[in-house]
Amino acid sequence: MSKVREGVVSVVVLNYRGAEDTITCLDALAEVDWSRDLLELIVVDNASGDGSVEQISGAHPNVRVLALKENHGFAGGCNRGAEVASGEYVAFLNNDARPDPGWLRHAVDALTGDPTVACVASKVLDWEGQTVDFVAAALSFYGHGFKLHAGTPDSPLHDRDTDVLFASGAAMVIRANVFESVGRFDERFFMFFEDVDLGWRLWLLGHRVRYVSESLVFHRHHASMKSYGPWREQYLLERNALFTIYKNYSDANLQTALPAALALCVHRGVVLGNEDTHSLDLARTPPVEDEDPTATVSKLTMASVHAVDGFVEEIKELERDREWIQTRRRRTDQEILRLFRLPLHPNIGDPRFVEGFNDVVEALHVDRMFTSRRKIVVATGDVLQPRMAGPAIRAWQLALALSAEHDVKLVSTQACGLTHPDFEVSLATPYDIIQLENWCDVFVFQGFIMYQHPVLRTSRKIIVADVYDPIHLEQLEQARDLGEARRREVVRSSTEVLNEQLARGDFFLCASAKQRDFWLGQLAALGRVNPLTYDENESLDSLIAIVPSGVPDDPPIKTGPAIKGVVDGIGLDDKVILWGGGIYNWFDPLTLLRAVDKLRARMPDVRLFFLGLRHPNVDVPEMRMAVETVALSDTLGLTGTHVFFNEEWVAYDDRQNYLLEADVAVSTHLHHVETAFSFRTRILDYLWASLPVVCTGGDALAQLIEAEGAGIAVPPDDVDALEEALFRMFDDHDFRARCREASARLAVGLRWSEAVKPLVEFCRAPRRSPDLLDPEMGPAILIPATANPFHRTGWRQDVRIIRLLWSEGSAPLVVRKALGRIRRRVQFP
Repeated sequence: MSKVREGVVSVVVLNYRGAEDTITCLDALAEVDWSRDLLELIVVDNASGDGSVEQISGAHPNVRVLALKENHGFAGGCNRGAEVASGEYVAFLNNDARPDPGWLRHAVDALTGDPTVACVASKVLDWEGQTVDFVAAALSFYGHGFKLHAGTPDSPLHDRDTDVLFASGAAMVIRANVFESVGRFDERFFMFFEDVDLGWRLWLLGHRVRYVSESLVFHRHHASMKSYGPWREQYLLERNALFTIYKNYSDANLQTALPAALALCVHRGVVLGNEDTHSLDLARTPPVEDEDPTATVSKLTMASVHAVDGFVEEIKELERDREWIQTRRRRTDQEILRLFRLPLHPNIGDPRFVEGFNDVVEALHVDRMFTSRRKIVVATGDVLQPRMAGPAIRAWQLALALSAEHDVKLVSTQACGLTHPDFEVSLATPYDIIQLENWCDVFVFQGFIMYQHPVLRTSRKIIVADVYDPIHLEQLEQARDLGEARRREVVRSSTEVLNEQLARGDFFLCASAKQRDFWLGQLAALGRVNPLTYDENESLDSLIAIVPSGVPDDPPIKTGPAIKGVVDGIGLDDKVILWGGGIYNWFDPLTLLRAVDKLRARMPDVRLFFLGLRHPNVDVPEMRMAVETVALSDTLGLTGTHVFFNEEWVAYDDRQNYLLEADVAVSTHLHHVETAFSFRTRILDYLWASLPVVCTGGDALAQLIEAEGAGIAVPPDDVDALEEALFRMFDDHDFRARCREASARLAVGLRWSEAVKPLVEFCRAPRRSPDLLDPEMGPAILIPATANPFHRTGWRQDVRIIRLLWSEGSAPLVVRKALGRIRRRVQFP
């Protein structure tokens, strides 16, 4: 291309025999609303050989006429024009088209107004402006493109701008640098569907094609293929459709679509040629001596056969193109297939063909490609066992909610001992994570999963990071026991682990409005709050959504005794305070113990029961606070008389029995930054069981409890206030009853089915984040792998993965993954 001049539009008009239309088109271009200094007109004469070059030059001497010595078809001719163009934008316009004066102005406005839009599809009407030629695009699964509503009257319904799969080659405007970077029109197509192929490729590589109704063109058809005959047109349509789907489908969808497309290509030719295949049934026809081996077959039938042969002849070159496209893919098929609009359209209405079409679609399960079901992985680093902690419970509930509409695989990288009829549950090795990333459309994870599995960092799939747990804030307390030097390293490492997730994720989940503000600040610091994410949705709801942990939709049902009359020292009539969960360093059970020590003087029958000491995940170390709690209880003489510790973790499906035997639930924590952004999932269980709650104030749920009258929030470190709140709960029966009623009301609005709606909605139409699709912005914001000294990345990590895969007998996968990683390193060093 020539040196690009900003603001200049280069209009390429293709001439093939007969200069009259081209001159009329150029006359109309002289009236468009665009500065003459910023308009470059190029006519490509496609070897017309009829004196057109001289006529056009004579009528418009300021127009550049490029005379080709041979006919390169629409694709090649347009490419030759683009090669000599100098404009920032290239517009392709049929020579039998008449642009409206506002054609270019509205198209360029759309391109400058949204950097994600690379190509504008103009509205094309007939010459009189009465009927539709192009207002919407559609595509069949087998690669045939359609102009929706063509031939119908124009309507106000056609004035709504929208995304389309492709722009009609009759009138489109595209960024010149993008047209060049994606490989221009594929000249093998000659004509037909080269615009479909280009549009699909644009979407795959991270761009958008936008229909702009005010970018208006009027079109007068002249049958350019009339001299070729319908069989040549049929040949090009069928062959080019096969080219298109082979290059652009993902591996998984190509395995389904290509066999069906090949079968239907031949069947369509037989039907269009009106061949009697029954008379050719060699299995039932007796042999005839000296039978003539020749037969008369319709050219339409042979066009389809030759189209398949033409596809075979080009398949090695197509394979190279496919490899180039697929390794640069920035969108999944699921994001693009919705733009097909008519994926299962049989194209011709002959009953014989429609019957065969339906049989092929059903037998090869083609329709499954276009259902709304996605393949979703939910991954947790916590254990998936009957005894589960908060992270695993949350992952379980997310998988359960998504499985109603999608194919879901829930995995733990630690341990798994659960099953579910609606989704797969399993333990995942590093090899499994690589396989799962390759299988899925959407990968949802929490915690350190991306840190441990670099395949997610370089994945082109849709990544949802569940950052409901601000682990770097937790580590400020949890890492105190490691020594100051190690503590600093752990906090810094945790921060960088989160920054890596925030830099790569396409969508984020958090637990509260306050958390969302916190994460928006961190996202902004990493450059993820930018014009592209902002323009997609000014509220940034499409970037980060609130998905709090929730409570089961069904109320708890008691299935057996758990505490009263079961735990030695707790009678059936004792007043039980329940601490529902583990004891971590950011909690404050010490103040609670001192409050109970005071309370027992007024209420000798009070009992405090800690639901769990030993975390079910063996990788979670014993907390200093847990040790101090047991020690203080022993010192105060409370252990075994008024305070009781359940050494093991209560099974998830058994916890309701403990909750329903409690009289009051409690959660006390220290006053520090982790508290401000926490979302105590144990309190949700309290509300599910309609328990009155006494808690330390300062976090989101404490504010909700106090505001709704479900309990009492007390200041941190205040023994007297906590003791008085507990006393009131037991002493004032009416007040406790009102708190129970309020808890029950709160639980209704906190059901899991409500909590997960933003994620469910996102997965119905998942998409890559627009800034990560930008070739300039995306890779630039990724956190360097060397930033984290504990992060096993780079070639050493590659070697570790290769050794693992090889040891498991996966040599072909080793080669495939290694080549993919090499390509990514070359592309994004």
